[in-house]
Amino acid sequence: MSYQALYRAWRPRTFSEIYGQDAIVRTLKRQVATGRIGHAYLFTGTRGTGKTTAARVLSRAINCLDPRDGDPCGACEICRALEQETSMDVLEIDAASNSGVDKIRDLREMVKYPPSLTKYKVYIIDEVHMLSRDAFNALLKTLEEPPSHAVFILATTEPQMLPATILSRCQRFDFRRIPGEIIVERMMVVLGGIGRAASEEALYEIARASEGAMRDALSLLDVCLSYTEGEVTAQLAREVLGTAGRAVEFEFTDALIDGDAGAALMKIDEVMRRGSDPQVFIRDTVGHLRGVLLAKSVGDRLEDILEVTAEDAARFREQAERANPDALSRMLELFMRADPDTRWAANPRTILELAAVRACRPDREADASVGERLERVEKMIESGAVARPAPAPEAAPAKPEKPPKPAARKPAPAPAEAPPQAWLDAMEKLKAENPSIRAPLDSMRFLRFDGSAVIVEFSRKQMMHMRVLERKQAMLDGALTEAFGAPVRLNMLLEGSAEAEKKLSSAAKDVINQSYDVFGRDKIELVD
Repeated sequence: MSYQALYRAWRPRTFSEIYGQDAIVRTLKRQVATGRIGHAYLFTGTRGTGKTTAARVLSRAINCLDPRDGDPCGACEICRALEQETSMDVLEIDAASNSGVDKIRDLREMVKYPPSLTKYKVYIIDEVHMLSRDAFNALLKTLEEPPSHAVFILATTEPQMLPATILSRCQRFDFRRIPGEIIVERMMVVLGGIGRAASEEALYEIARASEGAMRDALSLLDVCLSYTEGEVTAQLAREVLGTAGRAVEFEFTDALIDGDAGAALMKIDEVMRRGSDPQVFIRDTVGHLRGVLLAKSVGDRLEDILEVTAEDAARFREQAERANPDALSRMLELFMRADPDTRWAANPRTILELAAVRACRPDREADASVGERLERVEKMIESGAVARPAPAPEAAPAKPEKPPKPAARKPAPAPAEAPPQAWLDAMEKLKAENPSIRAPLDSMRFLRFDGSAVIVEFSRKQMMHMRVLERKQAMLDGALTEAFGAPVRLNMLLEGSAEAEKKLSSAAKDVINQSYDVFGRDKIELVD
């Protein structure tokens, strides 16, 4: 007989063998024992948590000739026939490959016929969310009023994709992720049954990588057992899984908290030389930083939330005491954003290294908080990377000297008036609505507001910016009029022409403005 995978060979055959779903198991066993069998069940939850297994056990339990406290006996004729899959009274349908309405119509016709051997005819529809809309409509009436001999068990990982009319007609059971300790316990039972050994640390590494899925854990254990004939060690498990291990994550996080980019990069190099995958390392780092962040808030309950030992929990708390909360949040966001980027990157390691360097240098990050920047500067001063500022020496009494003859200087430009709030509001709105003219707007200098016009000035180097805004004259005037609540025009001047404009009468200004419109401002220069 060919080799059978562990998760298949050790699939539970009774409710009592299902790990990590105590509430669901207790309810189903009670229903079987009392004969209160529902006509439609919905099993939901993430992959590998026992949905299909529970459906098969339930189909045997409700048909068993001698059930024992809600569990199938496994010895009667019906139990043996159902375990060997030689009975047609329990039918499993994969909705992913039978999603059309024709399959459901065939099923609806088959439901009418009573079972040949068992008491109930059971239909297990796996991945039921893959059915088409028409298929759901065809199933609806049968699911609402099935024959007394029919039981439907629907299994799905995405219950939100099912119509409300289907959900309301089913008894729903949510299968939760299985805690790591329970997964380790089950793997120890399996290892004892096959005569193999593995260290407890290796089993916890596998349990963490399985993310609460028993099937995934047994599959990973199967791979590790194939790697060696001896005991599965923690180092072997990390090599197979591509993870770095808890100790490396603590050291890497220490470097991030200390802002030591060099140490962080060296740790990445060490991990990559061992053959770890960059994306796996990023995910491990996200999980570790989450643990440090939780250690600041949950206190003594950290062991239960993270499923870690007391020693690891103490280490998490020590890192949490040294870390800045703002820095932790920013690091976590950096590595979370880096995770999807590595999927398509030609060099995923570069993405990882960039995230590490950015996490260590908050002074160069725009989203870093002021407290985080100050903390880094203080650490640099303490380490000697930056010299402390020396106190200013006391100034010696100055000797009286003959004041030098002042050099001839250009007259300073007249100070501009403080811009009114309406002007500032108009500029902010224009920049927000028209990003293409943000630079020209920033380059002009407010001079004054005379009640009907705003006068601004451009340097000679910014003449091109002024030309750009001249083409937007109507839009600018409209924005100013709206902001000031009265008709206001924008007058743009080149540097040096403002003083000449001050001397002009209102009539002359009108003439010059008309000349600007006809000939262009760059072709007209005001002189005294």
